[in-house]
Amino acid sequence: MNNYIKLQNNLTELNLINIKTNLDKYLNLINTGEKSVIDALYELSELETKAKEKRAMNACVKVANFPFLKGIEDFNFQPGINKQEILDLKSLRFVENNENILFVGTPGVGKTHLAVSIGIECAKHRYSTYFIHFQDLMSQLKKALKENRLETRLKHFSKYKVLIIDEIGYLPIDTDASNLFFQLISKRYEKHSTIITTNMPFSSWGEIFGSPVLAQAILDRLLHHSHVISIKGESYRLKEKMDFFANSVSNS
Repeated sequence: MNNYIKLQNNLTELNLINIKTNLDKYLNLINTGEKSVIDALYELSELETKAKEKRAMNACVKVANFPFLKGIEDFNFQPGINKQEILDLKSLRFVENNENILFVGTPGVGKTHLAVSIGIECAKHRYSTYFIHFQDLMSQLKKALKENRLETRLKHFSKYKVLIIDEIGYLPIDTDASNLFFQLISKRYEKHSTIITTNMPFSSWGEIFGSPVLAQAILDRLLHHSHVISIKGESYRLKEKMDFFANSVSNS
């Protein structure tokens, strides 16, 4: 067996598939004098490094539990949204500064889309990121409390560099759940970034958590270092339905 075949086998064994795939191309470039050996080796190693980074990035996105994969480029900005502010958040300075983001608006205006889009950007840059619906979070924490493993579960959700909590306010929660949420937010306070979406104005959070005092304590920690994005406008989902209905009528 000649060394070329041995090299091919070694590349397969080491899972250096990108180098193996492009090996003949670069050997030809070396033979024709278009590439030096050093340049060829460097470029082959770069191909493998970039492929490794992409695999790691995809793994981070996969474990983040996103409900869908949509980027900011897929978002239809309404006139009331400051596009430059959203693009600045995409720079991820807020993560380095341990700042929170709160998207506030009526259902269907794109809060979750923007939260997921920013979360995907975080995951792509290897920040540990996790998405969870508020009610699911509360269910998990209450179950952990009942099973005497609350501290472990709080540590689990506290560890993420970016935690996205979706749909606060659709349903009220009891006092136990409110206290659990306060504990989580307190653990994350000034240590990591939390992204919140809510359909309720902050003045109504006392109704959600069953206590104006507890709601204020939660808000104090969320809003202290934060970006509040208020989204006004009609529901995208409702608009799509109305447009579909209008087109159906006009074509009938």
